[in-house]
Amino acid sequence: MYVRHLQVSDFRSWERADLAFEPGVSVLVGPNGQGKTNLVEALGYVATLGSHRVATDVPLIRHGSPRAVVRAAVVNDGRELLVELEITPGKANRARINRGPVPRPRDVLGILRTVLFAPEDLALVRGDPGERRRFLDEMLVARAPRYAGVRSDYERVLKQRGALLKTAGAAKRAGRSGDLSTLDVWDGHLAKHGAELLAARLDLVADIAPHVAASYAEVAPESRPAKIRYRSSLGESQPEGFGVPGGPRADRGQLEDAMLVELYRVRSQEVDRGVCLVGPHRDELELALGELPAKGYASHGESWSFALALRLGGYELLRVDGTEPVLVLDDVFAELDRGRRRQLAKVAAGAEQVLITAAVAEDVPEELAGARFEVRHGEVHSV
Repeated sequence: MYVRHLQVSDFRSWERADLAFEPGVSVLVGPNGQGKTNLVEALGYVATLGSHRVATDVPLIRHGSPRAVVRAAVVNDGRELLVELEITPGKANRARINRGPVPRPRDVLGILRTVLFAPEDLALVRGDPGERRRFLDEMLVARAPRYAGVRSDYERVLKQRGALLKTAGAAKRAGRSGDLSTLDVWDGHLAKHGAELLAARLDLVADIAPHVAASYAEVAPESRPAKIRYRSSLGESQPEGFGVPGGPRADRGQLEDAMLVELYRVRSQEVDRGVCLVGPHRDELELALGELPAKGYASHGESWSFALALRLGGYELLRVDGTEPVLVLDDVFAELDRGRRRQLAKVAAGAEQVLITAAVAEDVPEELAGARFEVRHGEVHSV
């Protein structure tokens, strides 16, 4: 898989940009603040319908413009598809495939698969659990785009059930009896969609864990071994063995039953607090080096290595699945020492397509020679 062409209009700082790529390595070089990251961010948006830098679409539209447009021609197994996304704040975004409109933007998911490593990825190790849950869910969608719908369904139910709990909690604190007549129904919906998302995450962790461990050993051979483990909010109600490499595949039915049991157990606490205490939105991907948690104990270099190992583990898993994703390295070589640069370059050299951004060309290892683009003063030139 590779991107043959990228065009953006009114996206971030770009009024317009037009780039033609080839398989192999392409490096975007230019001083900081010239828009290099904005270009690879546009590709990431095509792949995930989200940004690795901001939580909403509003900052993606160039100041003063009504909308942004991203077009990417993607070649996979000799077949080319043109994906077009129109991003409009306050309105539903629109998508086209080969110039024909599709019912929902998420219908384009899976056409382009990317694995992006960026300075923001340090938050995967040092940030809050939401960063790691997002990493897992993005990997799920990259492997099987239908999980975008599963996650959307779960978030919709979670929001509606949360509103019911909040209203009931407020009534209880005011000395009134809140209406909980529909809570059992919402428990059932939450358990159904939550179990599907949880089962997929557990299987993903079981599949990706060996790749993460191997990638970490390559980029930090002198460090302690890296381990990942999924900890769900089900506590003792969760069936044993799920999410472990070599263990059984997660059973949705068992997880749904376990979630209903746990929801019943904490119901009074949920009403008192007015929030949902059980479900994938409360789960954690635990990262460890040896026997110690990475967060709080890993050095700066070890944290960078772990973040890199998570991304490279995802990259290797997609390859094992039969997909050759586009590898995007956004201004990361400047953050790595010589050994880690060399190991990353070794992996990147074997990718079908690698897109790299760098402030100076000297930051990019010599092994990654390829096409070069200069990004400066709102223009991109092949050099």
